[in-house]
Amino acid sequence: MANKDKKDNILDPPSFPRLSEKQCRKLHWTSLEILERVGARLQLEEAIHLLKKAGANVTDGNLVRVPSNLVEKALTTVPKRLVLYDRLGNPVMPVEGRRCFYGPGSDCLNIIDHRNETRRKPVVKDLIEGVTLCDSLSNIDYVMSMLLPSDVDEAIADRYQMEAMLNHTTKPIIFVTYEFGGCLDAIKMAEAVMGGAEALRKNPMVACYINVPSGFLHNEDSLQKLLYLASKNLPSLYIPSSTAGITSPITSAGAVALDNAGALLGLVLSQLKREGAPVVIPGMSPGHLDMRTFVLTYIEPERGIAQAMAHFYGLPMFSLGGASESKTLDLQAVAEATLGLTAETLAGGNIIHNLGYLESGLTFSFAQLVICDEIVSWLKVFFKEFEMDDEALALDVIAKVGPDGQFLNTKHTLKHHRKRWYPNLFERATYESWLEEGGKTLTERTSERIELILTEHKPEPLPLKVKENLRKIVQKAKIG
Repeated sequence: MANKDKKDNILDPPSFPRLSEKQCRKLHWTSLEILERVGARLQLEEAIHLLKKAGANVTDGNLVRVPSNLVEKALTTVPKRLVLYDRLGNPVMPVEGRRCFYGPGSDCLNIIDHRNETRRKPVVKDLIEGVTLCDSLSNIDYVMSMLLPSDVDEAIADRYQMEAMLNHTTKPIIFVTYEFGGCLDAIKMAEAVMGGAEALRKNPMVACYINVPSGFLHNEDSLQKLLYLASKNLPSLYIPSSTAGITSPITSAGAVALDNAGALLGLVLSQLKREGAPVVIPGMSPGHLDMRTFVLTYIEPERGIAQAMAHFYGLPMFSLGGASESKTLDLQAVAEATLGLTAETLAGGNIIHNLGYLESGLTFSFAQLVICDEIVSWLKVFFKEFEMDDEALALDVIAKVGPDGQFLNTKHTLKHHRKRWYPNLFERATYESWLEEGGKTLTERTSERIELILTEHKPEPLPLKVKENLRKIVQKAKIG
């Protein structure tokens, strides 16, 4: 589905900060002290060399302590705004300020089949259906892989994911790769689609999500991707993802301080490699390990701290919402998706991902994704500024109708009634009408809508030559 002019559909919610400026400054200083006094382990010689040359202190081979002046300088050169383009060359995601954009997550090991509600391993066909679904949903702004297909070689499954996304949507893509070679191939594929390296740089339709182990540990693969993307002036999402209670403190403030230190280190490295390279930082607090179940949580009320820090820096952020810990599409799943999406929107999260996640990120549900699309459509109306002009206040119409009239047959009602919010899934009929239509549950209605979309929606196809080039890159990875 071609992303046309979506300016009216971009959500820019009012401010609801969880931290004061004083608290943000204290957390920032804590992160600086972590970098300067404690340091972090880096597992790439090039990254260590860049930091050492710039004035960082390196001991014990790869323990790097970064002075605060390097961070402060990097914060002056990194772009405050990132614009992602669609496959057709349209700027559709101006990521800045409090603007919110919504999309799925990546790499779930299981899928809830909407046709029979069973949990199973996904295959490439599921991946293609998921991307097609995302392409059709008007409140899904970008695409991620959603699923890890089980019917291909897992070592190169990321190439199949990228091929499917580029073929079956025109929307911006946030991709994940399992090793550095996958990142190289993903960029080659995106360049083939956009018409070359320079065309992709000018109109970036992809960004790479780099999942870093923690603020303390920057592994070789993550650093290679970061520096490579910076060298090409392409956007990266450098996201330390510690687990509170294991790889970071159990307290939210301490966990965010450590992951924020890691994000700032990535920021410094990107700017040392190439000043002005675009980087997105965390806008989600580290998940904590539920000590009762030993499950890493996705939905908890201790939210908003990382988002406040990103706003403090004025930088684009990567946030999390629309996920659930529930194992199936039930009341808990919808409740947690609603809570998460509302909280992230209030916090002004920019790139809000994981819509459709169940089972703490292990399972994906197309039905949950479609319900999240409906929830986001409601939120966009809720947070939209009310019109208060003469036409909206309708004083002339009120005076004309008067106490003894009604508004149903007025031109004003005819003109404006379609502007109200109408749901695609949520039921509003009378009980009798609902029964006459089959008395279908939300799950049943959602499944029917998914089938209708998959039957009728045809994504904008790539030229045959480009498709062949993508297939060659996948085949080469398969052979090599």
